[in-house]
Amino acid sequence: MSSSQKRAIQNYRSRLGERGLARFEVLGLDGDRALIRSLARRLAEGGAESARIRDVVTRTISGEPPKTGGVYAWLRSSPLVGADIDLERVRGKVREIDL
Repeated sequence: MSSSQKRAIQNYRSRLGERGLARFEVLGLDGDRALIRSLARRLAEGGAESARIRDVVTRTISGEPPKTGGVYAWLRSSPLVGADIDLERVRGKVREIDL
């Protein structure tokens, strides 16, 4: 490889590093090539969706059982907790239905 090609590769990899990305090689089945590339692309985008994907993949690979109480914790984090809202159902007269 010529020195200009080596310099171009070095510049490309340094620009990737500035963006927080790294180039690496993985071994896998040929049929999984598109899946792995799309997964890597989505993870590199950043944001909430990539964080969710990263969390799901990490939990799947680690083999840990899913945590319980997620819905309860989500409800407890609501801004309406402690708002003293009356959620009692108003009972009206029963409707007659003619079938």
